[in-house]
Amino acid sequence: MVVTSKTQAADRIFAPSEKDMWASKKQYRPLTEKLSNEEINDRYENRSDRFITEINREKLPNVVENLKKEGYLNTRPFYQRKDRWNEEQQSKLIESFLVNIPIPPVILYETKYNSYEVIDGQQRITAISDFYNNKFQLTGLDLWAELNGFMYKDLPSKIKDGIDRRSLSSIVLITESTSNSEEAMSLRRLAFERINTGGISLSKQEIRNCLYTGKFNDLLFELSQNNIFAKAWNIPVSDSKKLKTNNLFKKMEDLELILRFFALRHFPDFRGDISSFLDTYMQKSIIFVDDDIKWLQKCFIDTIEMASNIYQEHLFRPFGAKKDYAYKEYYDAVMVGCSYHLSSAPKLIERREKVVEATNKLLSAPKVNKLFTGGGGTKEGIKERISLFENMLSQVAAE
Repeated sequence: MVVTSKTQAADRIFAPSEKDMWASKKQYRPLTEKLSNEEINDRYENRSDRFITEINREKLPNVVENLKKEGYLNTRPFYQRKDRWNEEQQSKLIESFLVNIPIPPVILYETKYNSYEVIDGQQRITAISDFYNNKFQLTGLDLWAELNGFMYKDLPSKIKDGIDRRSLSSIVLITESTSNSEEAMSLRRLAFERINTGGISLSKQEIRNCLYTGKFNDLLFELSQNNIFAKAWNIPVSDSKKLKTNNLFKKMEDLELILRFFALRHFPDFRGDISSFLDTYMQKSIIFVDDDIKWLQKCFIDTIEMASNIYQEHLFRPFGAKKDYAYKEYYDAVMVGCSYHLSSAPKLIERREKVVEATNKLLSAPKVNKLFTGGGGTKEGIKERISLFENMLSQVAAE
């Protein structure tokens, strides 16, 4: 796999499905566009940007049976890295059903007819399923302490009948009217962001993890285990106890860093703010096939190995920074810049001292240093620092 050292976007080599991913130039109506009252009324009557909602109630045994149907419900956890409810929390939910305490409805999104994804309520659904499948014993109950230690199959008949009579409510969201799949996905993302998921505020990447499941999202998880990457960002991948308290890991910001690399390789096509640009790349990544994933995997590994061989223990730690740790702004420039010069990797690694010297010289100007260490969060700032770094590498490679 080779990436050319030319700076023209047209000359850069990308994964097969990436080559035309920005071909669509459709412009959506800006949110700030002024409309007349008549146009606003027409938009509402045309049911644009709205959901249909359905409210359902199902007996708990029926909920569990439906979960067994292939394709009925995507039970992929929202918080793939967060601790699931423990047995006491699950038991308290079952006790609440038993004494008929109102349980908030779960919120589902209908992806296609009779197929759903969970927006809110993953833990409740999992607790009900686990209990009916005898995966835990009731524990920590207050009102019905006599039932502590019981599994569903062991419950006294009257208690079992009482729980079986209880129902779980669900609110189903269905996209009512959108002109294309991208607008539908945007509306769906808005629902994820607006709905209070278990009282925990989701990060942008956690929302992407829920929305854009697929081969590319799985690749992000895989690459987050890369030893060079983890060491550079102080992520203790080999220590599960410390890992759970790591801030980057907890909020999936390590995955977002890898996503930034893949997306910002297309920085000439950067539109909107960084968050919406990352959303767009994730959305477009749904079409990626195995060949794309293999290409992207190799691109990331080759790039980070090249950068590590050049900058060694100072990887992603910019010269002149106030604090000695990795900066994502500098990381963006190093990774994207190196990815454009993989064909020159042997030469640049051999000349690593000149690259380091040129890098330090580039960052010696205060305004430029700030651009690489926290400033320049705008689209223009991101483009500028990537271009500056890429041009620096081009000059050293050409010597």
